[in-house]
Amino acid sequence: MDLPLIRLALVDSTQAFLRRNPHLGFCAVLAERQTDGRGRQGNRWESAAGAGLWMSAALPAPEGVAPGLILQRAMVAATQVLDPDGQVLGLKWPNDLVARKGGRLVKVGGILGEQFGPRLILGLGVNLTSAPAIPVRAFPPASLTELGLGGPAAIDLGESIIALWKDLTRNIQPPFCWPEPGAAIRWEDGQGTCLGWEPDGRLKVATAEGIRRLSAGDVTGMA
Repeated sequence: MDLPLIRLALVDSTQAFLRRNPHLGFCAVLAERQTDGRGRQGNRWESAAGAGLWMSAALPAPEGVAPGLILQRAMVAATQVLDPDGQVLGLKWPNDLVARKGGRLVKVGGILGEQFGPRLILGLGVNLTSAPAIPVRAFPPASLTELGLGGPAAIDLGESIIALWKDLTRNIQPPFCWPEPGAAIRWEDGQGTCLGWEPDGRLKVATAEGIRRLSAGDVTGMA
């Protein structure tokens, strides 16, 4: 299925645009600039023109794929386009795009997913040439340019990512994942040791109270 791609010079957010225009059906939208970008933790920011890849796509919801796994597969598909050699970018649970820089993780992008009946809306934000200033972050922001990745224009990157999003039933793996088994982690109401990523997208963690399996809705921040 070919998805029509709508290009906007300015929008509050591509995700909000598709939410309030259900009559557009299955399609994608890419913006040059956003005035009210939104992250999974409720963070909002204004993006400079040309600084990033801001896009959303309304797709048929894939059947037989756990909701948490959909976002992870969509982000891994993005890494295949943004980092074709698989040398730099990885996935931070549950759905952040990260890289290792100077001995620590930095955040390059994130993804949101919302389902309305048969319509799944995926929203992706990636810092291409600069990163918005978001204070008090466990993982500081970075851009692809800082990491030595760049080249194709946002429109070309977006079209390639959308092409891969058409089939999220494929079990593709990221170049690296964080946290890895054995890593000590903490979140707003707990801490423990990562035991691994579950096949349904949850995170298996050993805590003082026993084994927990975290879903994206259980955690708003992890370090």
